[in-house]
Amino acid sequence: MGTQPPAAVRYGSAALLAALALCGCTGPTSPAAPPSTTATTPGTDPSTPAQVCTSLVSYWAKETLRGSKWSGLDWEQKGLSNQQYDIHEEAVAAGRSEERTAGRDKALELIDRLVARRCAERDGATGSSEYRNPPT
Repeated sequence: MGTQPPAAVRYGSAALLAALALCGCTGPTSPAAPPSTTATTPGTDPSTPAQVCTSLVSYWAKETLRGSKWSGLDWEQKGLSNQQYDIHEEAVAAGRSEERTAGRDKALELIDRLVARRCAERDGATGSSEYRNPPT
């Protein structure tokens, strides 16, 4: 009962969650699909790793800042890689600081800019989705 699922199952689950979130294939009790925050042609999905990263990480960072009921999901449930989660945490911290001084709208704008820059710098930040800390 206490064993962890094989790596392939974890990767498949994370990929499925990310795909569902990006395609809008959500049910009535699931969070809404993240809106595109990049300059893509209207009606198209993001196509580069950096665009996918920006869309996914920006969505979850803003949900966390807003305190939505879905913001408490862990990084795997959100479909984030370790690198994307690091960007998420940086963006949330910056957003909270900006919100205190300039308000929520400015904080959300800052999150979009910061995430887009970090995802582009890391070419989508798709590095390891293994456990951040090995199970004990």
